[in-house]
Amino acid sequence: MESNNRNTAILLVYCPDQRGIVANVTEFIDNNNGNIVYLDQHVDFEGNMFFMRLEWELEKFLIPAVKISDYFQTQIASKYKMQFELYFSVNKLRMAIFVSNMSHCLYDMLARHQSCEWKAEIPLIISNHETLKPIAERFNIPFHIFNITEENKADQEKKQIELLKDNGIDFIILARYMQILSPMIIKEFEHRIINIHHSFLPAFPGAKPYHSAYKRGVKIIGATSHYVTADLDEGPIIDQDVTRVSHKDPLETLIRKGQDLEKIVLSRAVYLHLHHRILTYNNKTIVF
Repeated sequence: MESNNRNTAILLVYCPDQRGIVANVTEFIDNNNGNIVYLDQHVDFEGNMFFMRLEWELEKFLIPAVKISDYFQTQIASKYKMQFELYFSVNKLRMAIFVSNMSHCLYDMLARHQSCEWKAEIPLIISNHETLKPIAERFNIPFHIFNITEENKADQEKKQIELLKDNGIDFIILARYMQILSPMIIKEFEHRIINIHHSFLPAFPGAKPYHSAYKRGVKIIGATSHYVTADLDEGPIIDQDVTRVSHKDPLETLIRKGQDLEKIVLSRAVYLHLHHRILTYNNKTIVF
C-alpha cells in the first residue's frame, strides 16, 4: 500500500528474532494514536534475524516527529537490541546522477522525474565527459564536469564530495558512469549509491559486453541494480531482470533489449530507495 499524499512515518527495523516484537511495536504506535497503513515482515531463520517495515499516519500521532526516534529507542529498540531507521514521507530525497557517455538511463530518469513519477529532487548531474551536457540543459539541471585521470582521481573525488554536501545530496545514481569510485566516496555515501549494469559479469566484462555475448550466442540477457561497495559490482542487489534473445537477433537488438532492461531495473531500484523499501544486512537486501 502506498502512502500517497499522507503525512506518514516509515520505520525499518532489524534485530534478533524473538517473541513479541510485532506486538510491542504496533502497541507503541497504537498507544500514541497512530494509524498503521503498511506492515511487512521477514524472518531469516538461518540467521535468526527479524526484519520489518512499518508505516503509520502522523496526523493525530501524539509524539512530535522530532522526538519519535528517541521515544522508540528508549521504549522498544533497546529492549530488543534493535537497529532501526526512521523516515518521513513529506521529506523529498535529493539525488545526484553520475553519467559518462551513455544517455539511455539518464533520459529515462529525467523523464520520470519531470512527469512527477518520483517524489525527489535532482539538484545536479555529474559527469567525466561533456557528451550529455545538452540533455541536462534541456531539463534545466546544473551539469558539472570532472575530468578524471589516475593522477587527479583523489582530488577530483574530494571536490565531488564537497559539491554533493553543499547541495544536500541524500543519494547517488550511477547511470552508466564509467568510472570506478574510490573507497573515499563510497564510505561517505554508504548504501546510498545505486549502480546499474548488465548481468553478464563476470562472464562478459569490459566495455563491450553485448558484443562478447553476441559472439557466444547467449539466450538470455539481463540487468542488475545494486548498492555500491568497495568490492567492485559485489554490493547488495536491489533488483534484477532478464529477457530472452535468440540466434535471430542481431547485435543491435541485443544492445537495444539490454539497454531497455537497464532503464527499467534502475528505475525500480530508485523507486524502492525513494520509498524506503530496502533494508541492507550482511551484503544482502530485504526488499519490502
